[in-house]
Parts: sequence; C-alpha cells; structure tokens
Amino acid sequence: FENTSCSSCTDGTFMDHPNGLKRCTPCSTCDSAGLKVKRGCEITADTVCEPMEGFYCTDLKSGGCAAAQKHRSCEPGQFISRMGTASTDTECSECSSGSFSDGTMLSCQLHTQCDKETLELIKAGTASTDAECGGKSSNNIGVVIGVPVFFLVAATIGGGVGFWIYHKNTKPSEMNKCK
Repeated sequence: FENTSCSSCTDGTFMDHPNGLKRCTPCSTCDSAGLKVKRGCEITADTVCEPMEGFYCTDLKSGGCAAAQKHRSCEPGQFISRMGTASTDTECSECSSGSFSDGTMLSCQLHTQCDKETLELIKAGTASTDAECGGKSSNNIGVVIGVPVFFLVAATIGGGVGFWIYHKNTKPSEMNKCK
C-alpha cells in the first residue's frame, strides 16, 4: 500500500544503477601502494584510481585501477629497451659484447677504445662498466739505467782522449825530468 521512497546517498557512499537496496555502496579508496585518486567519489559514481608515477596498473577496474606495482629496474649490464607506462612494466634488454650499461641507460654505450686514444688499457670493460684507460707508460727502467751508463761511458772516453792528448803533446825530455 506504500510507494518506494528513495533517499540520496550520504558522503562517502554512492549508487551507480537503479536498485531496490536500502543502503548505498561505500566509496573505494586509493590507499593501496602506488595508487592515487584520478576522480573522486560522487553520489552516482565510485572513486576512480590510477597508478602513481613510477608504477603500472596490474588490476583494471571500471575505467580505473584497483592495484598497481612499481616499474621494474634494469640490472647493470642491461638497458631500458621500453620505458614503463601507466599500463605496462619497464622492459630491459642485455647489452651486446663490447658495450656496457649501469641499468639506468636507454642504450648500451661502447667500451672506450684505449688504443685509439693513445692510452694504455688498465682494466677491460664489462657488461656493466666501461674500460679503464691510463697514460702510456714509458720504459722507466731504460731511462734509469741508460742515462747514468751514457754519462759513465762519455766520461771514460773523454778522460782517455784527454790523457792521450796530454801525453802526445808533452816532450819526452819533460816527462823524464825530476823535480
């Protein structure tokens, strides 16, 4: 004998379709890790959540997202072949031989060619590190030994030549004089 009486939903609740229910549905929250509010709850529509920066949606829910996960980080020796989006995870690929990446690069970098820069290879590059180069080392042992030997030989020859010239220019009678 009575007509149905309808009431508006109260704050924090909504109803998005005709019904015979006695209560409105509580609004969803975006409290899960990696989610933020895209559109707040209204009396005719639930809250719509979206992934935060650095996350992607793993559970779609009526135009929004119910769960999100942090984008994958690439490992050293890998490069980021596809950046993550709100709906996809980051994709990583391995560096090819002769190149390296610390895991944060968008492409692998070729190892430094020390010999092309007239440098000496100190440590070979790996998939995650560049080659280490240093200045060309001179032959220090040769310098340390060679210079003193040169002066010793020069002094010996010079002294011998000087002695020979002295005796050649001295008269025999002067050499035999006693003082």
